[in-house]
Amino acid sequence: MGSRGKLRVYLGAAPGVGKTYAMLDEAQRRVARGTDVVVAVVETHGREHTTRALSGLEVVPRRSMDYRGTTYLEMDLDAVLRRRPEVVLVDELAHSNIGGSSHEKRWEDVESLLAAGIHVITTVNIQHLESLNDVVEAITGQRQRETVPDRVVRQADAIELVDMSPQSLRRRMAHGNIYSHDKVDAALAQYFREGNLAALRELALLWLADRVDEGLDQYRHQHDIDSTWATRERIVVALTGGPESAALLRRAARIASRGAGGEWMALYVARRDGLSGVTPDQLLKLRRTTEDLGGTLHTVVGDDTATAILDFARAENASQVIIGASRRGRLSTLLRPGVGEMVIAASGDIDAHVVTHDYARRKNPTVRAASNLSRRRLVLGYAFGVLAPLLASELLVLTDSLHGLPTEAMVLMAVVVATALVGGIIPAIISAVLSSILLNLVFTPPLRSLTIADPENAFAIGLFLVVGIAVASVVDRAARSTVLARKARAESDALTVLSHSLLHAGDDVEALLASACELFGARGAAVFAAVDGRHEAIAVSGRPPSSVDAADVTVSIDEDTTLALCGRKLDASDRRLLKAYAAHAAVLAERTRAQRAEADRAQLAVGNRTRTALLAAVSHDLRSPLAAVKAAAGSLRNTDIRWSPADEAELLETIEESADRLNALVGNLLDMSRIQTGAVTPALVEVDLADAVRQALETVPDGGRITVTLDDSLVALADPGLLERVVANVCENAVKYSPSPAPITVDGSPTPGGVVLRIADSGPGIAEESHARLFAPFQRLGDVPAGDGVGLGLAVAQGLAEAMSGTLTAEDTPGGGLTFVLELTTPQEPA
Repeated sequence: MGSRGKLRVYLGAAPGVGKTYAMLDEAQRRVARGTDVVVAVVETHGREHTTRALSGLEVVPRRSMDYRGTTYLEMDLDAVLRRRPEVVLVDELAHSNIGGSSHEKRWEDVESLLAAGIHVITTVNIQHLESLNDVVEAITGQRQRETVPDRVVRQADAIELVDMSPQSLRRRMAHGNIYSHDKVDAALAQYFREGNLAALRELALLWLADRVDEGLDQYRHQHDIDSTWATRERIVVALTGGPESAALLRRAARIASRGAGGEWMALYVARRDGLSGVTPDQLLKLRRTTEDLGGTLHTVVGDDTATAILDFARAENASQVIIGASRRGRLSTLLRPGVGEMVIAASGDIDAHVVTHDYARRKNPTVRAASNLSRRRLVLGYAFGVLAPLLASELLVLTDSLHGLPTEAMVLMAVVVATALVGGIIPAIISAVLSSILLNLVFTPPLRSLTIADPENAFAIGLFLVVGIAVASVVDRAARSTVLARKARAESDALTVLSHSLLHAGDDVEALLASACELFGARGAAVFAAVDGRHEAIAVSGRPPSSVDAADVTVSIDEDTTLALCGRKLDASDRRLLKAYAAHAAVLAERTRAQRAEADRAQLAVGNRTRTALLAAVSHDLRSPLAAVKAAAGSLRNTDIRWSPADEAELLETIEESADRLNALVGNLLDMSRIQTGAVTPALVEVDLADAVRQALETVPDGGRITVTLDDSLVALADPGLLERVVANVCENAVKYSPSPAPITVDGSPTPGGVVLRIADSGPGIAEESHARLFAPFQRLGDVPAGDGVGLGLAVAQGLAEAMSGTLTAEDTPGGGLTFVLELTTPQEPA
């Protein structure tokens, strides 16, 4: 049997868009090219244009079949297989065959033709795709009984959309080009409504767009293209670890599957204090479920869950966030917004979806269990919350001459707090409500009545109720945290000593060995490495064993390294602890190797960046002036042209300017090389700043724009040549970036132990965060024309300034622009 045939599908949004006509037109073109094409089944529906397109094509006669007293004509699969054409046309892929046929569905016939090596061209409407059946029913109100699995169409070698606007399709229907005239009015009023057709058209376009994305991904994979060509949908689903998590994971997987290449990630936010949350077993179960559904599970730590979710989503460039509906009650949500509300409020350009589930508006069972209160204690709390306010009120009534309303309120508040400690939040709330009622009835005039004569007393009672509930909530939460803290303390006691030791060991293996000796009471410890069949000590502490065999206890770190102790034997628990030390030693060794490799990599990266930048400079910035010199010199040497004196002067000026550019560029490259290799050795002498600046400006193009206001008495300790280079480079940069005739000023002033020189321009300036990058080699900030230097001028200036024990920094000029600040030392008089 030969290779599998190829499938070409003409996809339409609705009947009548021209799928069959397009298929027949493709067949006519192939026949004209000499391809063997036959028609297995084509439904013309009496359409004149379709019938004309069918003429001239070989048609395999259909098979006549009787079914329930009616004769039907079905595609004769066996006859087509016997004929074995190169290409066969099969209309209406989703058609259901009559009982007694070889297959139940026509797409199964197509599968047989493809398996036989025959190419198939077919047609199908978007409403017949199985995955879209429910959506189409919601749009049109009609459920399609004939469907084709999506995989059949997805696996097609070519899918071509036959598109038509809803208005054009309705006009075609009205002209009788789709259905007979007696069915036109009903079709236009029902299935072929403009809204239906627009929705089906959008559905077809989106479905085909997804298939195009899949094909693009396959192309990139086949050609090893790693760069991003299209924006992917990225979804983050936030989990609490509760029973609704599985439903949220399934919803995220469904949303992500709607588009090609969609990614989704599950996120669990753990508390920073570690006192509450899911168990490791629950987290492992969530991870397995996530991976089974095609996602990845991530865990972050944060006290503000909403902020942690959005920070993670933005870091991952997510476009959607899915959150489960709150399990808290409406009153609780009203008093304090939940995570969902806070995420929606701060999501910005990220779409936030709140998904309902079976546990919405229910109390969190994990929170209820977190109180760890027994049934007996809960009953005691309710009893105390009811009886204690009554008893306290009775005692206060008996001693009413000894106190006033403030004392009575504070006593009842103490009862509310005690109730929270005994029975939790619910008994405390009951106690707070009852205490506020008793405070009104018994202690607030008029007595024995719910009415309150003094408005201030009414405010005091209301405030008492609010504060009582708030205090009860805080006390209950503190009690729960205390219980959880005790449990966490008990679970971590076994690792306290080890964590303390490892914390003080740092990255030093010898310090780690010293900590192990102190913890286990050993005389000494050593790390032995296998070298040429024998063990050599690579790190020791105390009085180590002379060899692995002489040690009292040994633990393998890796295949070639062993941790050995001498001085005492260890029991099983101590051996487990020693294995933790060995694991930490392995981590230290791996970290050391990684740091060494990272240092080597960084050094290579720096060298590569420098070489790349130099090559870029040579390839462009050196080539441009050289090309200008060559062109001008060639023009002058051309004897066929007689140049006027003005033209000759202009060409000579071009040669001179290009030579100056080359000289400056090569000088900067050489200076940068000397600076990076530490080969700059300045000869520091007393230098008059005013004279040095004036001499430097003579080499700066358009230096006449620069105004110098320096006191002749300013003297600095510097190398005259290097100082001129620094000032010239900075001034040249200021002239280049300041629009003419914007002024540039140079002034200076003495400082304690030195002198400062300021070169200020009034150009556009740069952002403050870019000040540091300004002096990096090969940096050109802003809109700088290509070939206008390689970005070494300021880097060279700063390097030369530092070589003279000075500094060169940048700051914003008041009113706009940039100011370069050069600080130098001054000659010190002998004591």
